[in-house]
Amino acid sequence: MKTMINIICNKIKALFTEMKSEAGVTLIEMIIAITIIAILGIVAIPRLMEIPQKARIQAAKQQIHLFDLALAQYEGDNGTFPSSEQGLDALVKKPDTEPVPNNYNERGYMQKMPMDPWGRPYVYVSPGEHGNDYEIMSYGADGQEGGEGKNADIKSWE
Repeated sequence: MKTMINIICNKIKALFTEMKSEAGVTLIEMIIAITIIAILGIVAIPRLMEIPQKARIQAAKQQIHLFDLALAQYEGDNGTFPSSEQGLDALVKKPDTEPVPNNYNERGYMQKMPMDPWGRPYVYVSPGEHGNDYEIMSYGADGQEGGEGKNADIKSWE
């Protein structure tokens, strides 16, 4: 792919160098140059558009990993994970609903509760529905359960 782009770029440079030496540019030369630029745009733009979506997916996976670390510390201190009702907010502020943690870290386990990369809260369930102590999920770009590609759910148990 990179080699093809380099070859095309070299051809364009040669074409423009040749055009400078002549008195004018023919219509055919202009059409060829515009066509080459359009083809490059068609090939490059979709690939560039995928980069932010891939970055959001990776950010959600890393955030879920940070939740895992904070939840492990919470469980180590209190002997249990926060309930589904208490949610991930229990990592920021001591819950006042049952089961109330006995040895809650006065500084909390996270400074603030982040949203997923698409601006929505993470889904937390404890005990998990897939045999885990807890499960954390982001519904991806579409904000709905299920989906593929950029709309795929990001799950702590997969």
